[in-house]
Order: sequence, then structure tokens, then C-alpha cells
Amino acid sequence: MEEYYLICEDSLEGIFTGIYDAYLKKKPHGQIHLCVGEEDNYRLFAVYETCMPDDTKAARVAGTILKKMGNEAYMAVCRALASAAEDKAEAVYKTVVAGLSMKRPGQVMGDLRNPYIHRVFELARFTANEAHYHVEFLRFRELESGILYAPMGPKNNVITFIVPHFADRLPLENFVIHDTLRNIFALHPARKNWYLVSGDEEMSRIEHPISPEEKKYSELFSAFFHTIPIKERKNYGLQRNMLPLRYRDYMTEFQGK
Repeated sequence: MEEYYLICEDSLEGIFTGIYDAYLKKKPHGQIHLCVGEEDNYRLFAVYETCMPDDTKAARVAGTILKKMGNEAYMAVCRALASAAEDKAEAVYKTVVAGLSMKRPGQVMGDLRNPYIHRVFELARFTANEAHYHVEFLRFRELESGILYAPMGPKNNVITFIVPHFADRLPLENFVIHDTLRNIFALHPARKNWYLVSGDEEMSRIEHPISPEEKKYSELFSAFFHTIPIKERKNYGLQRNMLPLRYRDYMTEFQGK
């Protein structure tokens, strides 16, 4: 039995376009698979097609998920697609298929017996947890230009889940959140809406010298942080559990430590 593999761009628009194209084939969904990027080894008796991202197709799929399956399922799908997992496209596609075939599509995320739905739930939870961590641990630094700059290096592409939190709390500030691993910048002009700039090599090469005041207060904060602990109550195991080591490279209090 011939199987079809649709190769999608690693983005929400790309994978939603792949789902749209999968339905256009009018084939049993068990014969169709979605993958992000090309596989290292092509399978025998399989047809590979590349799906180019299409905003109109993606918008239709997004609208269908929202209308039929509800906001909870839509947010779970979006969080799962922000994951770095290689199987996310297939899991989301088969979850959408399962949801639309149910009598009550709005309850799709409760059917964790389905391995694809369970996988989407798992990826969405991991992504949401990482976004929560970054909301807590993100550190802004005032640059000489007066702009607030915050670098981070998340495992998953969570920047779009983080920026709204700070845009709501810092509406009068010019700030930039930089995903250094993916070279994505979230720019927030004061009193305006934020937006993303992706893959701008010129921006990534710009130096970010901090202001003299920022340097002074950063040193004071770091000294305070490392001075106040009670020696007898130090618990490095618990500290690593509550604050994983990979976040510390971007945190002011751990700079130079």
C-alpha cells in the first residue's frame, strides 16, 4: 500500500498547510504522514511531496480547529508545534483527524488513550512549562541606548508565549527579547504592538553594550544574591531542580560565576 509523506516547513503555517494538503488528497489518513524537513533515509514504496507554506490554507485549518475543537485544543496544538520534537507534525495532524471524527470534538484533548493525542498533550505541557520558566527567569539589561534587552536560549520556540506577558507589564518601555539559538528577535516599541524579526544576521551581529548604571546595579544585585544565603541551609540539589543550570547563563546573578 503506497504511503505519502508530506514534508513541511518547521512553522505553524507550514504544518497547518501540510494538514490542509493531506485532506486534499482524499486518501485514508493512515496512508498519509507529515514530517518536518526531509528524512535522512527515504522509505521504499513511499511518495514524498514538499508542502510550501500558504497563509490562506493555514488560516483555514486554524479556523477549523478553533471552531470545531475549541480554544483549549487549539492552544495545545500551538504549544506542541512550538516544540523542537521531530514527530510534532505527525502527532498534530493525527490529533486533528481524531478530533474532527469525534461526536464531541471539543473533548479531543481528554482522549489520552490515543497515542497521538497523548503526544500532543505531552509536547504542549513541556513547552508551556518552559515558557513559564522563562517568564520567571528572563533578565532584562538596560543598554546604552536605553533599550531593555533580554537574551535567552530555550529548547523550544517559546518566544511568542513569553512576549505578551512582558508587553502587558512594560507597555511604556522599548524592549527586545532575543532567542539566541534561533536568531529570533521580539521587538516591543513603547506604546505600540510587539512584532517578531527572524533570521536577521545583521541584527545578531550588533553589539549590546550595557549602560554604566546597569553595570553598577548588576554587580550590586549579584553581590546581594551570593551574600544572603545561609550556609547551613544550602541545598544545591533542590536549587538545580527549581532553577535548571541551562537558564543560568542568561541570568544576571550568575554572570561570571
